[in-house]
Amino acid sequence: MEEKTFSLQNKHALITGGGTGIGFGIAEAFVRAGAKVVITGRREEVLKSATATLGNHSQYVVNDISELETLPGLIQYIENSMGPLDVLVNNAGIHHKAWAEDTTDAAFERILQTNLMSVFSITRECIKYMKPRQEGVILMISSMAALFGLDRVIAYSASKTALTGLVNSLTTEYAKHGIRTNAIAPGWIASEMFHKAVEKDLNRKQQIENRIAMDHFGEPKDIGNAAVFLASDAARYISGVVLPVDGGATVNF
Repeated sequence: MEEKTFSLQNKHALITGGGTGIGFGIAEAFVRAGAKVVITGRREEVLKSATATLGNHSQYVVNDISELETLPGLIQYIENSMGPLDVLVNNAGIHHKAWAEDTTDAAFERILQTNLMSVFSITRECIKYMKPRQEGVILMISSMAALFGLDRVIAYSASKTALTGLVNSLTTEYAKHGIRTNAIAPGWIASEMFHKAVEKDLNRKQQIENRIAMDHFGEPKDIGNAAVFLASDAARYISGVVLPVDGGATVNF
């Protein structure tokens, strides 16, 4: 029988912020690839709706990723009640749009707490279970803002750039224990919120369209498919990379 290297059959995955947008697109792709997924987020109604769409191979847990003290218990609960985690997708994050001179220390710290500190904390807790099993996949959702300069996202950019450091160090420390760590840097991904934002600023929309080498915006499923690849055995010799999924925006001029 041919080995199904691109399959996630019999894998258990946790996707933070999995109820909407890119997180939901990843959850959909994982379920299609055969995985059982647990999605987390702060809004139960959103999670209920998402799991209803995802079907029987999905469950949810209400959790605020920024409340670091809850994360050890969250991972312990999932491991004991829902099955051992093979894949962690660190997708949950928040945004703050302001010029650097208008970004307060409190705002900057809030972004780092959610986008960086929580990612480290939940990853650390998962590694405690993955390391004894000598296998696991950690996947960060980074950003174009970690690859080139964008205005008015100073805190967000710093938080996403720091994820590259996590990817590098975690690979160095845990690849020998069968734990692979990678990141995806999404480009401009279509969503209702994104379209509302760009339609209010047509100059910004034109600027974005000129930056993308392809002729269209991405979709959540594009990030989901890349995540399936990096989580699957097809990527078994890949660790320590940041993969842009951006229609060529990173390199286009």
